[in-house]
Amino acid sequence: MAQSNQVIDLVHSRIDEFLETRQPIVTAIGADLTPLVDFSRQFLSGGKRFRALFCYWGWQSVGAGVTAGDAGVSTVVSEPIISAAAALEIFHAAALVHDDIIDNSDTRRGAASAHKLFEGMHGQSGWAGSQIEFGRAAGILLGDLLLGWSDELLDEGLAAAPDASAALRARAEFNRMRTEVTVGQYLDILEERAWLTQPEAELFDRALRVIVFKSAKYSVQAPLLIGAALAGAGPEHLDALRAFGLPLGVAFQLRDDLLGVFGDAAVTGKPSGDDLREGKRTVLIALARPQLSDPARAELDALLGDPQLTEAQIGVLQQTIIESGAVDRIEELIVASVAEALDALEGSPISDAVTAKLEELAETVTRRTF
Repeated sequence: MAQSNQVIDLVHSRIDEFLETRQPIVTAIGADLTPLVDFSRQFLSGGKRFRALFCYWGWQSVGAGVTAGDAGVSTVVSEPIISAAAALEIFHAAALVHDDIIDNSDTRRGAASAHKLFEGMHGQSGWAGSQIEFGRAAGILLGDLLLGWSDELLDEGLAAAPDASAALRARAEFNRMRTEVTVGQYLDILEERAWLTQPEAELFDRALRVIVFKSAKYSVQAPLLIGAALAGAGPEHLDALRAFGLPLGVAFQLRDDLLGVFGDAAVTGKPSGDDLREGKRTVLIALARPQLSDPARAELDALLGDPQLTEAQIGVLQQTIIESGAVDRIEELIVASVAEALDALEGSPISDAVTAKLEELAETVTRRTF
C-alpha cells in the first residue's frame, strides 16, 4: 500500500507540473482564459487514481527496473510510467467532463460539474445569451482541451522511455483505448434510446457491451496493458493482463451501476438514484425487467429517464429493482467476474508479489460501499 500511495503522490505532482507548463500558453492569450486552467486543476485534484495504479502495476508486472524492492517489487519509479499514468488521469477527467454534459449531470464528486461551473460564471458575470448554452459549449471545449493535454503528457513520457519500440506499443494501446471508450460512450447513449426497438432477449448482452467498451477496458484493462507494453511485455504477458483486466473491469462497472442507483450521495458525490433520472439502460435494468409484472415493468419504463423524478419515485423504483432479484444477480456477477480475473493470474508470468498487489486492487475497486 505504501508504494501505491507513493505512486499516487508522484502522479499528483506530475499533473501539477504539467499544468504549470500549460498555464502560460493559455493565459498569454488573455486573462479571461484563466478559468480553463483553474477548472482543469479542480477536476484533476481528486479521484481515487485507479487507472494510474493499474498502469503502474502493469509496468511493475514485467519486472521493470527491479532493484532492491520488496519480494521482487521495484522501489524505483521511472518518469515515463508516471507520465503515462498521469496522462490516463487527464484522459479520465476529459471523459468525465464530456460524460456529465451528455448525461445532464449537475454534480461530480460532490461539487458542480464543469458545464455547471461555466453556467455559474456566465450568470455571475451578467453576460449575454443563455447560461445553459454557454455552459455546455465551454464544457465541451474544456473536455477537448484535456483530451489534447492527455496526449501531450503521454508523448512527453514516451519520449523519455529507454525502449522506443516499447513506447510505440504503449502508444498503440492508448490509441485503441481512446477509440473504444468513445464508441462505448456512443453505445451508452444509443441504448438509452434504441432499447425500445430491440428484442427483450438481447437487452442484457447489449447492456453488457456498453460496460465492456465504455468502462471495463479503459478503467482496468487498457491501463494495465499500457504500463506493461511500456515495460516491454511480450504477448503471453499481455494476454494474461487482458484476461485479468477485462472481467475485473466488468465487475468494477457493475459495482458502479449499483452505486448509480442505490449509492449515498455523501459517498459517491452524485445524487442518489442519478442513473434512474438519466435513464441508464444498464445490466441492472436489463436483469430487472424480465422479472417484473406487466404493470411494474410499464411503470419502470415510464419513470426511467425522467429528470424530474422525486425522491419518492426513486424510492419506488429502487424497491422494484430489489424485489426483481436484479441486485442479488448483479452481486453474483461481480463475484464471478472477480473470480475469473483472479483465475487468469494463476500460472501467468506475473510475479507473486505483483499478483498480490493486483489482488488488493481487485478487492478495492469492486468492494466500494453504498
